[in-house]
Amino acid sequence: MNKEVLINAGAGEIRVAIVENGRLQELFLERTIGLDDGEPRKRGAASNALNNKESRSGHSLIGNILLGRVQRVLPGMQAAFVDVGLDRAGFLGAREARCLADLPGFDDERAPKIGDCVHEGEEILVQVVKDPIGEKGARLSANVTVPGRLLVLVPNQPGIALSRRIEDESERARLIAMGEQMVAESNGKLVPGAGYILRSSSATATLADLKEDAERLAEAWRPVMTKRQSSSAPATLYHDLDPVERTMRDEVDSETSRVIIDDREAADAARAYCRRAMPDGENKIELFAGPGMLFDMYDLEDEIDRLIRPRVPLPSGGWITMEGTEALTAIDVNSGSFTASTGLEETSLKVNLEAAEEIGRQLRLRGIGGLIVIDFIHLEQPENIQKILDMLHASLLRDRTPTQISPMSEFGLVEITRKRLRDPLVKLMTESCRPCDGHGRKRTKDSVALEVIRRVERQAAAAPGKAIAVRAAPDVIGWLSAHDGEVRSALARRGASRVVFEAREEFAREGFDVGTQP
Repeated sequence: MNKEVLINAGAGEIRVAIVENGRLQELFLERTIGLDDGEPRKRGAASNALNNKESRSGHSLIGNILLGRVQRVLPGMQAAFVDVGLDRAGFLGAREARCLADLPGFDDERAPKIGDCVHEGEEILVQVVKDPIGEKGARLSANVTVPGRLLVLVPNQPGIALSRRIEDESERARLIAMGEQMVAESNGKLVPGAGYILRSSSATATLADLKEDAERLAEAWRPVMTKRQSSSAPATLYHDLDPVERTMRDEVDSETSRVIIDDREAADAARAYCRRAMPDGENKIELFAGPGMLFDMYDLEDEIDRLIRPRVPLPSGGWITMEGTEALTAIDVNSGSFTASTGLEETSLKVNLEAAEEIGRQLRLRGIGGLIVIDFIHLEQPENIQKILDMLHASLLRDRTPTQISPMSEFGLVEITRKRLRDPLVKLMTESCRPCDGHGRKRTKDSVALEVIRRVERQAAAAPGKAIAVRAAPDVIGWLSAHDGEVRSALARRGASRVVFEAREEFAREGFDVGTQP
């Protein structure tokens, strides 16, 4: 398998594409301009997403450790609402708060009452495990963790646990023994009483590698405890790594052939992280210097644009349609014009197999979570139904997000639950719109503005030194003007130092024109 990691550190957002054998498999977006929406109230505006530690998190707050104050305890919901400095209070369930009730052990399934864990007005340390979605606040956990390259530090719970992706029993026993040896030989360098989860990347690590990673995690945790002593709730005590470093930590492994980055500063940050945490990864980093734009290598721009459309074509000529509601995401499988010469069952089987293989990929790329219901084309033979379920399982096997699949019902329906961590891509890039060609959604002004920024970068690369004129809809130009300092600074760093923005009433939201000036 040829796995490549492409990092587009653009002027408006950082985009990471994981490409395997020339095909897009994962996509991550982190905004670096306009972070005022959804960020903690006490944080300042972003100045440089690669250099300012306080403003690197982009859209996502997942992984941030916060000092919050319990606002309300609701015994009827077995949950509490915690003020963590966001527009809405965070939600802390009893299960996620149980470590505060002194119920130790990774395998302890006891669920204490929420009143045994927290009290109104109390300051508690929590971590964001799910971003605010729609009208809901962030989902929180009191069992905070700090991820490293090989290990995850669990300060509140002693013991050794393993990634669920490590399935071989003999390998699990070996790694647990090595983790226990690491703790036994800590010599006071590690966090006292802490536990560790060994990530799947630890399978090829040595004991010395584990010790080194654990010591780095201890260095990251000590400032959190120091800040807690001097801070008042609400306060942010720890930010997860920036998108570039996080990509190196979580996505680059032994199967990765190269990491291509189109920004020198971002490439330097990636190399610096490798020197600290994963020396073997530095020689995989390449600085992209053209021709063209980085994502043009695999025509990714068109594919990303298609990810907000409901229809996904299949190789046979059929397609799947993906429509989201508040309650669930419905996926319909359609054979289209395809017919197999051997009959209806074979036609249905072929299209269903293609759909099952593609659905796992689409769920990852689109960031779809919650309840998902798939309406497969009806099949008569039980062995063919099992083939569909096996293919669907295989399609979801590489998904890091926890998923569960139900058997196929007599109506050809399969239900999937996939943990919802953040808004899906379609909600990040579009908004509700009744008169939009029947689709019910249109691009948001900020997503169009970010596309304008990318087009300006492309124009600047094609005509170096030329002044660039942008004409777009008033609300898009308004968003760019509201973030004028950030936009111009970021564009100048990417080679577009002379840009003129002009609002034109004749342009619809998604229409714009970018060209050079004489």
